[in-house]
Amino acid sequence: MLKVEDTDMHAKFYSERRTRCTTRFQDLCITLSLMMAAISTTNAQDAPYPSKLVRFIVGQAPGGATDIVGRMVAAKLTDALGQNFFVENRTGAAGSIAAAAVAKSPPDGYTILVVSSSYSINPSLNIALPFDPQKDLTAVSLLAEAPFLLVVHPSVPAKSVKDFIALANNKRATVTYGSGGNGSSGHLAGALFESAAGVKLAHIPYKGAGQALIDVVAGQITCVFGSVLSSTPHVNQGRLRVLAVTGTKRTAALPNAPTVAEAGVRNYSASSWYGLLAPGGSPRTIIDRLSVEAGKAIMSGDLKSRLLTDGADPVGSNPSTFQKHIAVEIDKWRKVIKAAGVSSD
Repeated sequence: MLKVEDTDMHAKFYSERRTRCTTRFQDLCITLSLMMAAISTTNAQDAPYPSKLVRFIVGQAPGGATDIVGRMVAAKLTDALGQNFFVENRTGAAGSIAAAAVAKSPPDGYTILVVSSSYSINPSLNIALPFDPQKDLTAVSLLAEAPFLLVVHPSVPAKSVKDFIALANNKRATVTYGSGGNGSSGHLAGALFESAAGVKLAHIPYKGAGQALIDVVAGQITCVFGSVLSSTPHVNQGRLRVLAVTGTKRTAALPNAPTVAEAGVRNYSASSWYGLLAPGGSPRTIIDRLSVEAGKAIMSGDLKSRLLTDGADPVGSNPSTFQKHIAVEIDKWRKVIKAAGVSSD
């Protein structure tokens, strides 16, 4: 008959044995999980890209320039790569909501951000960004650039940039310009012009660039720095007069319009731009593949022709060139915003 002490010893022995078995089983499960994860990762990396649907996230509303460029490129990539490139709009906070969502997505090449030049402006507008724009997202390709047009109502006496500067310096005149809101691209194009030309303009912020354009056509404000796409029809129909193009070169949409720099304001240039970004840490092979294919898409005959007609210049840069472009743009607009005291309010 077992004594109490023997019973206790047996219970302790079997308890320790069960503990060791449980621990070994847990260790085995962990090891197997790690092995399966490694195999899964290896298979994902070895699989040809893309092997499933790719989402293009756009931070601006449908029908806007960023959305249009993104959809045109997505359609070309769908045809070229045999997988669907689906465009999804996530608006809000000047594109920052979409950027934050992509920054937190898996770095596997299947969630891509279609970005506009507001991406380089937002970091300097005292906006609490939930991501680092230069670290949490990695450049894929600069797709296209598009200048603005400095356009005035036909009743404005200025026929050139020189006349416009003289008008702005006339103490008896108040020159107003509208934009899509404080800190918008059109606002900063005007703020940069003030600094470069040494003039003072009265900024009128609207809730959208479209409303500002309507008011300059109606003669309620003096001018706008408007997009080529939206402004050119009004210029062609005589409802607006174009004084200059804000980019570094003339636009094919209005080839007779000089650049602001050609018109006498040296070193002035302001353009909107559009590109692709991926989550930080995305495989380099995928970034390079997507960059090459996006470049082919943007330079394809019909897409290139449409962009040029609409006043945009197709680019299709490599990742490193686009990354440097973003850094330069962030620094440029930070200085403009600080000098002009611009805020997002």
